[in-house]
Amino acid sequence: MTSLPPLPAASFGNDRNTLPKLACVAGEPSGDLLAAPVLSALNQIPDMAGLEVYGIGGPRMQAEGMRSDWPMETLSVRGYVEAIKQLPSILKLRKELIANLLGDARPDVYLGIDAPDFNLGVELQLRKAGIPTLHFVSPSIWAWRAGRIKKIAQAVDRMLCIFPFETEIYDRAGVASTYVGHPLASEIPLAPDAPRARKKIIETLKLSSTSLDGTVVAVLPGSRGSEIELIAPVFFETMQLLAERLKGQSLHFLIPVATPHLREPLEQLLLKSKSINPDIEIHLLNGMADEVLEASDVVLIASGTATLQAALWKKPMVISYKVPWLTAQIMKRQGYLPYVGLPNILCGEFVVPELLQDDATPQKLASALQEWLEHPYKVAELKVRFAQMHETLRRPTGLLVAQAVAQTIANGRKHQATQ
Repeated sequence: MTSLPPLPAASFGNDRNTLPKLACVAGEPSGDLLAAPVLSALNQIPDMAGLEVYGIGGPRMQAEGMRSDWPMETLSVRGYVEAIKQLPSILKLRKELIANLLGDARPDVYLGIDAPDFNLGVELQLRKAGIPTLHFVSPSIWAWRAGRIKKIAQAVDRMLCIFPFETEIYDRAGVASTYVGHPLASEIPLAPDAPRARKKIIETLKLSSTSLDGTVVAVLPGSRGSEIELIAPVFFETMQLLAERLKGQSLHFLIPVATPHLREPLEQLLLKSKSINPDIEIHLLNGMADEVLEASDVVLIASGTATLQAALWKKPMVISYKVPWLTAQIMKRQGYLPYVGLPNILCGEFVVPELLQDDATPQKLASALQEWLEHPYKVAELKVRFAQMHETLRRPTGLLVAQAVAQTIANGRKHQATQ
């Protein structure tokens, strides 16, 4: 791992053509969430005054002053089968983007935020044309498709890593890298306050003050339509079964709806559940994933970034996931870690259960949730592990990435001045 040298002074004047330019691409909501603090930090660096930021980004990045020239939703695809359907649109967008960045919109630096299958191809072409490239969030080469590191070495000037063990991999491959920590670790407090979170949820839902007394189960079925289609029905059956098994106990299920377009299918599943058991306590909330996780006693969750979010809130969880059969077979052949959940990957062992594909049944999921609820000493041990993980991941991530961007721009301008 190489650290960043001190940022040299740079002056870009007031001429639009001399103002610093950053092109960046985030391919999905998680990337938008990761990049927004970076753009916010760049706005605080004096030498970046007047920085023009453009490319592809979501609402959080745009709120920080970015101009998104294409819709981010085009890139928000998960899985091989799903990507094939969207491939013509994605390839067309990438071709237009590269042509734009090699033409009138040539930037001082390109920052790819995650989305490696899209961004690495862009970075490769730009780097060949002399445009410095940074990539924020390493592809999971430690989990599967390790061969991608060869393409990374050709495409990326510096990899900005969110997990500490990744820099050693890049050191061995001769790729410059910097550990910047995970932004969620700075945003989420070290000590959760469940009563405060429950109070906020009660106020949001306009419930009585004792409505969430008892056991609260957070249920996060994913942020994509395909995830809701495949795993959400199983999660609702699991809630039914758990409510039946714990009949007589005060049990409440909270579901944060990731995006507005997912609310309708979840409402349909909720109506079906209510028709089976009118007394089941299931509440849908618009967003509020952090509040729901903080308020919960146990979590049922789809594999993805949200599992790390749950771990940082120090919550016991059951991870599950389903993808189409063909996607699962392809991924299985390319993977070599025994786990898929980020908490397990970071801890290097199965600290929380993973029930995937055929194992993702209501019976198994309900039993795994019960196991946590009935063994508080296991929950206490898990919270210690998650607290240690939190401390390791806690860094001023947005600022460190912003400094890498500013440093690259300043070095490039300095080099041009000496030519």
